[in-house]
Amino acid sequence: MFPLRDHNPSGRTPYVVYLLMAVNIAVFLYAVTTYTSPRLMAGFYYTYGIVPAELSYGRHLSSLFTSMFLHAGFMHLAGNMLFLWIFGDNLEDEMGHLPFLGFYLLAGLGAGLIHVMAGPLSNVPTVGASGAIAGVMGGYLLMFPKARVDILLVLIIYFRVFSIPAFIMLGVWLALQFIGGLGADPNTGGVAYWAHTGGFVVGMALCLPLWMKRGGPVFWNRTHGRPDHPDTHYTYSPSRIPRLPRKSRHPHSRPGPWGK
Repeated sequence: MFPLRDHNPSGRTPYVVYLLMAVNIAVFLYAVTTYTSPRLMAGFYYTYGIVPAELSYGRHLSSLFTSMFLHAGFMHLAGNMLFLWIFGDNLEDEMGHLPFLGFYLLAGLGAGLIHVMAGPLSNVPTVGASGAIAGVMGGYLLMFPKARVDILLVLIIYFRVFSIPAFIMLGVWLALQFIGGLGADPNTGGVAYWAHTGGFVVGMALCLPLWMKRGGPVFWNRTHGRPDHPDTHYTYSPSRIPRLPRKSRHPHSRPGPWGK
């Protein structure tokens, strides 16, 4: 289940979302063109990524900030930027440009701290904007739980686009992160599940004052749980399981051993 887009255009240009995407892409391009060997790249990650053991001893505190703009590969970067593009514009529209930037950075810092708390002695460097973006998703869930999100469902050879409420997609995503965190070993690397889960919760908490200021449940009733703009409607083409054409057979011929 992979989100493709939402149906809710922003009321104003999301300059901060575009800026964050540009900075993340620029840093990634700089890293892959400068640190051209695995050894150099590992040193780069260790210096600027979150190393919980270092932070536990009060060292490299700045990595809580710098790690938010590093990525471990193209797909890591592309996935994070897609999520930021889908969920960030409406939240920036609701908050305003500078408040949204502060919200994003605070969510990322909170996600990083929770990741350190989950494995304080780990020496595995952690990089990525996903903690901050998880905060954006948590804020989006609180403010716009019934916004429509298109997801791509992939089941082996079956591909289909569905439009579902945001609370289903984001709720399933959060549950998967929490379950993944229960079985994760912070000393072996992999997905930073607790950074995702923590960032999501921090984002909701940071957004709570804005939600209350808008009226809380009254805000949901007024907006129907969606951004206060007309929805964008997309036309879908049907997606079905590919079928192989059946070969014609002479009515008197016998089927082979695998025939029917």
